[in-house]
Amino acid sequence: MKIPALRALISAIDEGSLRAAARRIGVSQPALTKMIRELEQELAAPLLVRSTTGVTPTAQGKVLYERAGLALRELAGAAQEIGQLGGRMSGQLRIGAVPLAVMLLVPETLRTFSREFDGVHLQINEELYIEQLMNLRRGDVDIALGPIPDRLPPGEFHVEVLMPVSMVVVARRGSVHASACSLEALRGARWVYTGLSGVTGYGRRLFEQNGLEPPACGATVNSTLGLLSLIGGADFVGLMPRPLALHPAAAPFIEVPPLQEAPLGLVLGAITRVETALRPVVRHFLTHLHRAAHHLQNDPSWTSWQRV
Repeated sequence: MKIPALRALISAIDEGSLRAAARRIGVSQPALTKMIRELEQELAAPLLVRSTTGVTPTAQGKVLYERAGLALRELAGAAQEIGQLGGRMSGQLRIGAVPLAVMLLVPETLRTFSREFDGVHLQINEELYIEQLMNLRRGDVDIALGPIPDRLPPGEFHVEVLMPVSMVVVARRGSVHASACSLEALRGARWVYTGLSGVTGYGRRLFEQNGLEPPACGATVNSTLGLLSLIGGADFVGLMPRPLALHPAAAPFIEVPPLQEAPLGLVLGAITRVETALRPVVRHFLTHLHRAAHHLQNDPSWTSWQRV
């Protein structure tokens, strides 16, 4: 199978249109159609379902799409790594990071890393941590930054501890919930959880570690902006990292209730696939992450933010 033909198939499935796929990879539509037809002949299997509204992958097409995408990413990584072994730091490094890491760790890391390796293009994707491991498995990101999960599949990921983070309860500024002194007093509040469902989450974990029945989930969101909107504008209660909760941009809208229970302690870390962790550019970026974390923890403002 030829690499241009695989790229043609991937583009066609991504775009859902042969015309858009041809435009994306810079070839004519007849040329792209020919490449995909040759793939189908070589594999003796249909890869696309063609209709007047566009194209969709067949079952065989989905298999090749997933495997070809991974193979092309591995080939691109190999080319970059070969160049890096020769002393040339270039190519792309893709980072998936939770909002806390984007706000705190990423700026200082990018400042020092880019100054030393200006030939590396950095792509930063802000996303919730539940999505990051999936992206890491698929090879869509090289490094995931966020709270380290309790259980990771052995042998699949490499984990580096960066710094501790406190997750605190947050309520709308001036609301009755903002003066609550215990978690028990907040069990009747409308809680918003971050994630795909209300079955899991840091809010539930905070209640369970204090021997309390977790409150019912009133809403779920998958972004920090959504979380802030529901807490600051709709009188929900939720959990977020203390530095975010006390950030000057958020302080006019939300506040941290004076609860008797301690915040939920998490550890912020960097996770890579085992085979990716050895790439020179990844190792250099991890070094700069550690420097940024050390710098941040020795910053007096961070110390005050973390104080309960």
